[in-house]
Amino acid sequence: MDIPLIEISDQPNPEAERLLGSGLAAFNESITGYNDRQPLTVLIKDPATQQIVGGITGKTTLGMAFLDLFHLPEHLRGSGLGSQLLQAFEDEARRRGCRNAVLYTLSFQAPGFYEKHGWVKFGEVPCAPEGSSRVFLSKPL
Repeated sequence: MDIPLIEISDQPNPEAERLLGSGLAAFNESITGYNDRQPLTVLIKDPATQQIVGGITGKTTLGMAFLDLFHLPEHLRGSGLGSQLLQAFEDEARRRGCRNAVLYTLSFQAPGFYEKHGWVKFGEVPCAPEGSSRVFLSKPL
């Protein structure tokens, strides 16, 4: 057998993500007996154009919700809309049977926002720029 090649890229590869995701899902299903991995998005759209202007992306699987990306444009911050989005994400995760949720944010982004909503820091790792860190939080649902 030839030695497999290792390739490094900075380009998105939907085929690789599909292949890796289905392989991991098959392995998990062989252990747990089911595969419930499912995307979870909560989006804000401009009412006039229906264009996405902000929101949350993540996923749920095996009783856990993963919040991956959360962005609100500056002009919508402080309006309570972020809290509504986070609540909708958590509510949908609960509806799907999740008992816990996890995320990470940067120290200069929004750890205080999440903590205000009951999320608890369980780890922190220094990162660039100097003096910054990745803050890992979880919340029982």
